[in-house]
Amino acid sequence: MPRPQLAHVRRERVNTKPAESLSIEQEELRGISRTVAEIEWLLLILVLLYQVFEGPAAEDKAAISAGLFFFGAFVLGFRYANFYKTESRWKIAIETFVMVVFITWVLWYTGKLASPLVNAYLLVIITSALALGKLTTMLEMAMIAACFILLGENSSAREMLSLAYIGSLVAQLAPMLLVAYITTMFSTDIRFGLNKARLLSETDDLTGLYNMRGFSIIADRLFGQAMRYNRPASLLMIDSDNLKAVNDLHGHESGNRLLKMVAKCIETELRNTDVLARYGGDEFVALLPETPVDMAKEVAERIARAIATAPLEFEGKRIETSVSIGVACYPEDGRSVDAVQARADRAMYMAKEQGRNRVVKFAA
Repeated sequence: MPRPQLAHVRRERVNTKPAESLSIEQEELRGISRTVAEIEWLLLILVLLYQVFEGPAAEDKAAISAGLFFFGAFVLGFRYANFYKTESRWKIAIETFVMVVFITWVLWYTGKLASPLVNAYLLVIITSALALGKLTTMLEMAMIAACFILLGENSSAREMLSLAYIGSLVAQLAPMLLVAYITTMFSTDIRFGLNKARLLSETDDLTGLYNMRGFSIIADRLFGQAMRYNRPASLLMIDSDNLKAVNDLHGHESGNRLLKMVAKCIETELRNTDVLARYGGDEFVALLPETPVDMAKEVAERIARAIATAPLEFEGKRIETSVSIGVACYPEDGRSVDAVQARADRAMYMAKEQGRNRVVKFAA
């Protein structure tokens, strides 16, 4: 498949989630799901205890028992019969909506809004605010508000539109709205902190590129796709030819600026689906999905030219630099990301031995 024009296209983070991010999210969802299960069983136990100790009327007891049976069957079937083997927020959302229906059913037969179980709605609100975000929590609050209207005194449409009725309804819902707001804010702050920490753990401090941990996560997934669909993928190992000399002559800060400039030049020649990382020291690695060997060499040549023609200006001095690039491709140069990377690294050292400032394709 032809490779799109790469010049003047800035690299951005890969849009799809890396494999480890997906596994982290799944682990988070599994933890939330276990908590939801405990809440569901707690709700069942609370209603059961109410039925045993409060002793509602016989006809109400039958209706409550029916609700317990169907909600218990839902929990067992939906959660433990493996209808959904992969956890998802949609699954949790469905469970919370069913919890609202069950709570409303129980309240109808236990005193409606005067029932001691009316605060059971808070379990749903807290679960939604922690796991599902603002929009779903707002939808569930609207559903609960509708249930409050249903459970309230029978009123005409005109009375329901009066300021007195609306004010009374808002006053009843205010504690739940406050809990929803505060819990959602806490949840957002916690997620922001966790995501920032995760990003920092996968990013190189100096260049802002992926570090090797972040690169390995994405590379494993992209190579898995290449193997699954029998698609080409190329890997470039890029080494700065004179970083040590620049550090010795002009100081460590000049070396840092040189690395940033090299990173920027490489980024400019890559697509948003390519993945660039700092390999360590003065080396970089770039993964080019859906790219056969001839296209990979073309990209590598453009990177080398861009760096050679973009000298670093530092304290009034013009510091010229170049890079040596090794190219290896899947499937001809290896059947795993480690094998292809090792051969690209070998080709890079061949480029250095041949005089530097050049591109070498791995050859067995």
